[in-house]
Amino acid sequence: MKRIKGARSYTLSMLLLLLGLSSCKKFLNVEPRIATSDLVTIVDENSAATAVRGIYNELQSDDYYGYNYPMIINLSGDNVQYTGSQAVNKTLTSHTQLADLGPLNTVWVAIYNTINRANNVIAKVPEVPLTTTFTETIRNQLIGEAYFIRALAYFDVVRTWGGAQLVLEPTLSANSIKDMQRSSIPETYAQILNDLKAAEALLPETTNRIRATKKTVWALRARYHLYQKEWADAIEYASKIINDHQNYTLVSPYNAFFANNASNTSESIFELYYNTNVTNTQAYNWQPSTNGGIGWQRPTDAIAVVLTNAQTGGDRKALVTSVSVNGAPTWYGNLYYRTNGTDPAYIIRLSEMYLIRAEAKAHLEDLAGSLADLNTVRNRSHIPDAGATDQTALLLLIENENRVEFAFEAHRWFDLVRTGRALQVLGFTDATKQLLPVPYAQILVDKSLSQNPGYED
Repeated sequence: MKRIKGARSYTLSMLLLLLGLSSCKKFLNVEPRIATSDLVTIVDENSAATAVRGIYNELQSDDYYGYNYPMIINLSGDNVQYTGSQAVNKTLTSHTQLADLGPLNTVWVAIYNTINRANNVIAKVPEVPLTTTFTETIRNQLIGEAYFIRALAYFDVVRTWGGAQLVLEPTLSANSIKDMQRSSIPETYAQILNDLKAAEALLPETTNRIRATKKTVWALRARYHLYQKEWADAIEYASKIINDHQNYTLVSPYNAFFANNASNTSESIFELYYNTNVTNTQAYNWQPSTNGGIGWQRPTDAIAVVLTNAQTGGDRKALVTSVSVNGAPTWYGNLYYRTNGTDPAYIIRLSEMYLIRAEAKAHLEDLAGSLADLNTVRNRSHIPDAGATDQTALLLLIENENRVEFAFEAHRWFDLVRTGRALQVLGFTDATKQLLPVPYAQILVDKSLSQNPGYED
């Protein structure tokens, strides 16, 4: 297994210009930030805390969870369509994307920048001397947060591109890059689990919806074990959150977790916080011009029909708004609407824990238990109980519920891929397109970085 002790220096702006990877500034920015010079020198309590804040800053950047990452994943499914002027971005939906698609590179860069910042904390904070104010508990928490975010970042890499370059130490010079081959998918998942276990051991068992704690780790472990088809473990970790009734509850109606400038509700397990100083472009890209946006990301007609059907959408109809254009409805999403750019990025919600547990129970033939969890989510949105008499039908109900519950939260594509249903549901035939291409700009500067099958030309 190649565990790389270094990351690339992302200084490709002139190269990208030569490649012609230009687009609207508000949609994507193809000039990568330079990661290596951003690392904080960690010498004391204050610099350690600043370095950890830097990891979160990169995680919530527009090129990561602030917009571009959920954008490329949403467009790969069937809930969201791109309606802007640049047709190349529609290739994500048609599954004909090429390795020179600009957003792929900006996302890759942002994820590895996040990893590099986490590596800096993991490597340097243990060396910071303890004081009366910088206690072992505080030091452990900072290191644990870095492990958690690194696990999340590698999880995003592996489910988007497959095997990752496992960069486990901070890089301060591009000259240190040697033999940057990718690890396998199983090796990458093994590293993710190692990081989650390390984070779990270090973090406090408190409730914090915008910073990682032991409970945040449990939630991501539930998702991890679902992807790995480790059903009993998925149930165990989802139940840890579900059973914490004092701190986690489903809010009602459905839109209570996002409407009226809501944030950090009891349904939230982990979300990213924005304010007028740290903003994102979600609303700008989702909202129509009448609300200060450009509306380049819109719901598909298919998901709008499901959301506005009382039997399937219920309260979740609040996710969409219809505007009549030449007598025909044009749909806009309502999840991201704050024109000052302060919409949270919703990473993990309690309803996901219920649906993870429902799916895992269904695979273990606990149909009654699975239905109970599924209907808990449905009932919150005031739709009738679902019924199923066999495993296949129940799993399809859960798939459909996931589609509606997380309509614009970048779940749909990953759910279809991990269950082997993407080709059938989305109607494409090339199985290699279930992984996105490694950005061409990255391969140009690292010849040992292999391309995914189906994108070699």
